[in-house]
Amino acid sequence: MKIVLVGGGTGGHFYPLMAVAEALILRSKTVGLTPPELYFMGPDAYDEKSLAAHNIKFVYCPAGKVRRYRSSANVSDFFKIIGGTFVAIWKLFVIYPDVVMSKGGYTSVPVIIAAAILRIPSVIHESDAHPGRANLLAARFARYIAISYQDAARFFPKEKIALTGIPLPSETITASQNEKIVRERPLIFITGGSQGAERINTFILKSLYELVMYYDIVHQTGAESFEKVRTTAEALIADPALKARYTVVPFLQPADFKRTLHESTVVVARAGSNTIANIALFGKPAILIPIPEEISQDQRTNAYAYARFGAAIVMEEANLTPHLFISELENIIHDPALQKRMQDGAAHFIFPQASDTLARALLDIGIEHGS
Repeated sequence: MKIVLVGGGTGGHFYPLMAVAEALILRSKTVGLTPPELYFMGPDAYDEKSLAAHNIKFVYCPAGKVRRYRSSANVSDFFKIIGGTFVAIWKLFVIYPDVVMSKGGYTSVPVIIAAAILRIPSVIHESDAHPGRANLLAARFARYIAISYQDAARFFPKEKIALTGIPLPSETITASQNEKIVRERPLIFITGGSQGAERINTFILKSLYELVMYYDIVHQTGAESFEKVRTTAEALIADPALKARYTVVPFLQPADFKRTLHESTVVVARAGSNTIANIALFGKPAILIPIPEEISQDQRTNAYAYARFGAAIVMEEANLTPHLFISELENIIHDPALQKRMQDGAAHFIFPQASDTLARALLDIGIEHGS
């Protein structure tokens, strides 16, 4: 069996595909099948080490992005989409996979169109509560549509959808099950994502002295803001004992991210779908600060959809003040019953078997197509 994976531009598209690839190999062995040949198609490999670790072959296919605002790049990218579709038709014809799985994103569009032309069945996965344009286009061709939020169901044909949750790698699921760590002080984990969030970084610095008086802080700033945040924090906190309570890093490697998440008492984060999935898996009470709606509708929709489970408090960026933030944080820290309700809400949101569910769907469709 041959399976093509596509979707990218961000880790939120790429790494769930790697989790599905891992599950495909495990599921194949469990049911006595030869593991499928896996291919990843796109303009770049994104993470060559991950592809190599899962024995996935990279296949180049150009793609163009259609921006929501006026830009001359939309013209050139339109031709990239057309050219990418012809390239995808040819390369899919040569590989002729049994099924294509798309995670969405602009890089998936040429491949999904090409698969439809060649009558190759496709599976799509939507991480967000409000689907992206690529998956809305792909839905008309897809055999199976996996969603992570029930809110997304209204956008797709009901006979095709399955609520699967977000695929996560087995090592992350295992790490979430480690024994609880008892700390001298609560740990607050603050992250704006791997790229950081300047608005959150600036806001945290305004609250920092009061935070380190009572809590340990791990602050992931993103590479661009790291040095500025570090030097400002040095100037703000003179007491060496208080300085020791604040750890600032540009980026946490996956193992360090999981360890910090496991040890944390409360997580303060943006509302990307993968971030929320990890917070939910580890059962951590959260304060979510979504990217403003005029920049990204996805995060705000995700945040409120997740908050309806009772697992998080949503604070709009426009309403952020140190007093309000610390008040909300202290409400969580000093109310064990509230923490328990938030942990229970997170447990109702997460689907630990999401990767395996998608792997089974892909194998079933691939077997049917190949027979």
